[in-house]
Amino acid sequence: MTKRKYQEEKGARIGGINEDELMDLADLFKMFADSTRIKILVDLSQGEKSVSEICEDLEMNQSAVYQLKILRNAKLLCARREGKSMIYSLADDHVSTIIAMGKDHIEE
Repeated sequence: MTKRKYQEEKGARIGGINEDELMDLADLFKMFADSTRIKILVDLSQGEKSVSEICEDLEMNQSAVYQLKILRNAKLLCARREGKSMIYSLADDHVSTIIAMGKDHIEE
């Protein structure tokens, strides 16, 4: 298969990333564009917590629940039920890595 035919089948690629992947990457970075969501992610980088613990740590009301749903839908958080409470944690180490790399970048 020629390079041109491959590009036509897979869509244009920029830096080895196709258009669909670029859109997914943009959506991922949008999740980090809200300070409340960043606070939640940083708080959960210390370990799993319930909604009430997150709200207490961040001195927020239960409106953080909406942000938790957004982060969970973006596959940045995992949740499990423990009795009547939902316990949240980071989905994987990539989330902590993104935060750490961002922090390193702004400190340069």
